[in-house]
Amino acid sequence: MKWSMPEAFLTLLLFQFLGVIAQRALALPIPGPVIGMFLLAGMLLWRKARQKSASDDATVVEAPAASPALSALARSLIACLGLLFVPAGVGLVTELPVLGVNAVPIVASLFGSTVLGLLVTAFVMHRATHHAPAPEQVSDADGQVL
Repeated sequence: MKWSMPEAFLTLLLFQFLGVIAQRALALPIPGPVIGMFLLAGMLLWRKARQKSASDDATVVEAPAASPALSALARSLIACLGLLFVPAGVGLVTELPVLGVNAVPIVASLFGSTVLGLLVTAFVMHRATHHAPAPEQVSDADGQVL
C-alpha cells in the first residue's frame, strides 16, 4: 500500500483522536495525543513484526512498516518543532513578575531535583554494574580491534 502525504497526515490525526478517546474513556492522567503516539508506534511495530514474519514466507509480500509519506511528514513536523516553543517562551516572559517573586523556590527545586536525579542515577548504575569487572581488568584483546 503506497501512502500519500494527506493519508499520512490523516493517519496521525486518527491516532491522536483514538488517543483522546482512550484517555477520556479510561480517565487516564496521560494526555490523549501521547496515548495516540504510543498507539501509532505500537501499530508500526506490529506491522514491522508482521512484515518480518511474512518475509519468512516467500509467497507473501508486505508493505513496509512505515510508509515513506509518513516518514517524510514526521520529519517535516519535527523540523517545525521549534515553533511550538514560542508560545511557552511568550508565557514565561509575560509571567516574569510571578517568576521573580518565586525565584528562590524555583531555583531551589531545580537545583534539588538535579542533584537528586544525579544521585539516583549514580545509585542505579552502581547497583547495575556492581558485579561487573573494573574497566582496568577487562582484556583489551592485545590492542586488536574486534
